[in-house]
Amino acid sequence: MRVAVSADWDKGVARQLVEELDRRGYEVIPHGVLVPGETADWAFCTEAAARDVAEGRADQAVVCCWTGTGASIAANKVPGVRAALCTDAYTASGARRWNDANVLALGLRLTSTATLGEILDAWFGTDPSEEDDDQKNIRHLESIGRT
Repeated sequence: MRVAVSADWDKGVARQLVEELDRRGYEVIPHGVLVPGETADWAFCTEAAARDVAEGRADQAVVCCWTGTGASIAANKVPGVRAALCTDAYTASGARRWNDANVLALGLRLTSTATLGEILDAWFGTDPSEEDDDQKNIRHLESIGRT
């Protein structure tokens, strides 16, 4: 699996995230502070990672900023992206299951190494729901904003 990763600051779990994804066997596509010379501004590096997902260069993305809020907002501006700011494993599992979220947003300030592992376990270990109601809601997301 190819996972785009962006971070705007080299603090918190930014580097641990990349190491953990590597350890799990994922192909990491880095952005922002993770790439020397690339802009690390949160809106720009998040957009790059989200576009990787929307345009098929990555299967999923994990986008990080200090609180995770800006990264979540920026990622959700990219058509085809469903980003979820997750602070715990339960939220990550639900975002994947019920929302078919394809971009995980994390806050660098509050995400501990232990919580990071739990969130990644839940995110990558949960498949989207096949239930008709859940699929109907996911399809409806594509029409929001077009009318």
